[in-house]
Amino acid sequence: MLRKEQNDLVTQTGPGTPMGDLFRLYWQPILNSSELPEPDCPPVRVKILSERMVAFRDTSGKIGLVDEFCAHRGVSLWFGRNEEHGLRCPYHGWKFGTDGKCLEVPSEPAESGFCNKVALKSYPIVEKGGIVWTYMGPADKRPPEPAWEFTEVPENHCVSKKRISECNWLQALEGGIDSSHVSFLHRGDLSTDPLFKGADRANNYNFADMKPVFEVVEHPGGLYVGARRNAEDEQYYWRITQWVFPNFTMVPPRADHPLHGHFWVPIDDESCWAWSYLYHPTRPLHDYELQAAKDGKGTFVKYVPGTFRPLANKDNDYLINREGQKAGKTFSGVEGIAMQDQSLQESMGPLVDRTKENLVGTDNGIIMARHKLMRAAKELTENGTLPPGRTPEEQMIRSIAVVLPRAQPYKDVAAELCRAAPGKKHQTV
Repeated sequence: MLRKEQNDLVTQTGPGTPMGDLFRLYWQPILNSSELPEPDCPPVRVKILSERMVAFRDTSGKIGLVDEFCAHRGVSLWFGRNEEHGLRCPYHGWKFGTDGKCLEVPSEPAESGFCNKVALKSYPIVEKGGIVWTYMGPADKRPPEPAWEFTEVPENHCVSKKRISECNWLQALEGGIDSSHVSFLHRGDLSTDPLFKGADRANNYNFADMKPVFEVVEHPGGLYVGARRNAEDEQYYWRITQWVFPNFTMVPPRADHPLHGHFWVPIDDESCWAWSYLYHPTRPLHDYELQAAKDGKGTFVKYVPGTFRPLANKDNDYLINREGQKAGKTFSGVEGIAMQDQSLQESMGPLVDRTKENLVGTDNGIIMARHKLMRAAKELTENGTLPPGRTPEEQMIRSIAVVLPRAQPYKDVAAELCRAAPGKKHQTV
């Protein structure tokens, strides 16, 4: 468990907080490119790390991310007119460019130079892998552009979506690095979900050994979280989950199914964006895989129409089916792997009190991730030490599933097998 001050440290990400300063040293996903489909389209609200912004694509196609509120009298620029290379406030006509600089103040003479004295806060943007990313930290500490493998593969190899999760980012992330719950919470879906079924060998290992042993190993960008289960012929079945600073997780694959994982991006301290990506490194996604993502299968969800909120949510008790739960159709009664996770993460409340926990051996990955986050935030605050996970070398990684002799430590092969490379098949069982 954590002390209250430790829990506050790892969960609070607003401006001026230690963890907020750490998060701002990374490129974070904020929008699907499709949310800004064309030049001069309507602006989009963006809230991230407790800051309210608007994003817009100007006449030339360039994207800007600026303070939501006009520098004049604080009107929301979400109501603005996106026109002629800038976003114009509808109240008094003040106009701002993608860099936040004021372009026009109609009531002031141009020769007064008043525009040159006014600017909105703005952040740099890159578009990559069908996603709009932003960097919110100091300009002199800006890292290279995102280099996750799913952003590098051909467009038809990947799909990514986001959803609102109504809880703090950390309890969502901790679910992403907890492999022990799979044999219980998701057991009814491993053989039926189109993005999981058919992996009979891997699924049988999960069902046959319900007590995985965890071995957690550090790597340059974060942790390998190894879950070990018994296999045949004096071997172990290993599922190696990746966690990379501060909020990236990847789920070990099954058979030839695509790789998948998440970013958990704080909206504020009581909600986050759960970004899910699905990609295959060596082939296009099949039509049934694309359809499954569209239908809310695997790590995806169905939405309340016109929103990014899951259709199953806390207001309707996640559409829980008690009869189906009792009959064994699903272990929890909630349909869909993603919603099974999210329903329980949200059930803890928007911000879980970790002073009341009773942790066990299968929580070692979570324990180590917390301590690494706290240590990195402290070193950044006290010494200016930059945290890990910011370089392409640390980001070009994969999760793996592998069967090894019992005498062979998985860490001996993890670095090579978990390394991503163009054309290289993923290691799976």
